[in-house]
Amino acid sequence: MKYVLMFAETEEFARHLAAMSESERQEEFARVGEWFAEHAAHITHHSRLQPPHTATTVRLTGDQAVVTDGPFVEGKEVVSGFAELDVADLDQALAIAAAWPGCPVVEIRPLV
Repeated sequence: MKYVLMFAETEEFARHLAAMSESERQEEFARVGEWFAEHAAHITHHSRLQPPHTATTVRLTGDQAVVTDGPFVEGKEVVSGFAELDVADLDQALAIAAAWPGCPVVEIRPLV
């Protein structure tokens, strides 16, 4: 089964990361790198997203497309990256997501 893990940062997590020293931040990034290495056999693709202010949103209303700069919604949680998984079932996807050492929210969705 294929799933996508969407990693969401919270405002609190962003403040915590910003308050870290450079060496502490590098240690956290190393833990994330280790997670990717540990689960590489199941990760088919992954990427980090640019910050929300770089987004462009297209709203389709009837026959018109309205384009605006910025994210679709302003929220306290912002998707910052994703990983596509190829695993046996949802339980395996949940186990991989539960081991994520980065931002505090991981949404899992099956791919069609």
